[in-house]
Amino acid sequence: MKFWNKIKAVSLREMRVMRQRPVYLLASVGVLAFCLVFCLTFLKDRIPEDLPIGVVDQDCSSLSRNFIRQIDATKLGETCSFDSYTEARRALQTGEITAFCVIPENFYDDVLSGRQPVLTLYVNTLYFIGGSLSYKELVSLMNLASGAVQVQILAGKGMGADKIEGLVQPIRIDAHNIGNPAVDYRAFLTNALIPGMLETIIILLTVYAIGSELKHGTSRHLLEKAGGSMSVAMLGKMIPYTILFTMMGLTCDLILYDWMGFPMAGSVWNMFLGTVLLVLASEAIGIFIIGCLPILRLAISISALFSMMAFSLCGFSLPVEAMPAGIRGLAELFPLRHFYQMYVQEAFYAGGFSGWYMEAVSMLVFMILPAFVYKRLHKAFINLNFPRK
Repeated sequence: MKFWNKIKAVSLREMRVMRQRPVYLLASVGVLAFCLVFCLTFLKDRIPEDLPIGVVDQDCSSLSRNFIRQIDATKLGETCSFDSYTEARRALQTGEITAFCVIPENFYDDVLSGRQPVLTLYVNTLYFIGGSLSYKELVSLMNLASGAVQVQILAGKGMGADKIEGLVQPIRIDAHNIGNPAVDYRAFLTNALIPGMLETIIILLTVYAIGSELKHGTSRHLLEKAGGSMSVAMLGKMIPYTILFTMMGLTCDLILYDWMGFPMAGSVWNMFLGTVLLVLASEAIGIFIIGCLPILRLAISISALFSMMAFSLCGFSLPVEAMPAGIRGLAELFPLRHFYQMYVQEAFYAGGFSGWYMEAVSMLVFMILPAFVYKRLHKAFINLNFPRK
């Protein structure tokens, strides 16, 4: 009973500290709420619309004007006309447009005579989403325009409609967007960014909560409340944060998969379980970092670097399988990578716990890390023999 009383005393002490320092709630609830609002409103129309696409029409024929009207007719693109290649290039370099197309002189005549005119595309891929979507849209429209011209030429030669269709489009594509049929960029980005931000917040705040005890010299008072036990001190100190972080994570799951209706083929309860495991694994990493480097400024820097690397190596922007072998092994050191694999199995394929139990085991393995720095952190709490500035 004394054991639980000591844990309760440490937890109450930590709750008083959280109440006295608004930075804890601001850096956790406030930051995550801002990220949620930003991600859910930035792409409120699901995909970017009216991307500025430049056109340099050197032909000014009915065919080139029809091509420009087709770009304007799509929800994705909005054309901007330029008189010369130089003006369009300058607009592309300054970010005014995401891409531009040059329609050469005698374009219509070359098409009718079968001389294969060349349409030149220039895309600014520094803006990854805008550039990729603009390129995809322009290529699709060019293929459609090419097919329409072939239909007119073959029809003029007296060929039947069925035969024309077989020649113009010999293979018909039936595409299915698995897991995200609406091609909603909010679902694609938010389901990776929000857990990543949650992991970042947890690691940084865990490091700050423990490191501030060392920086302000209050660690001995914490151990006194815990009866001299480091295990009781860490357990009691982390209980309020674990409850807070878990509530934040579960609230995000409810917002994304219930209120916003993001794709969820499996069970939301399994997503809750994965979120709890992510919280515990992230806290364990935070304790491990501050235990290895019991200097607050250094530990915060390492935590920020670790958290940012997780976004690159979790696999949502570039498949980990396409990375070099050494990088693939490094990706396994991040809880976000295992959470993302769990999310794919549950949300897209409804694999259930049996489909991602190894990811759960991997996240549980992270909870062993604090044991390796237990003695070092205990000595730091007692001796305070390190720089505090």
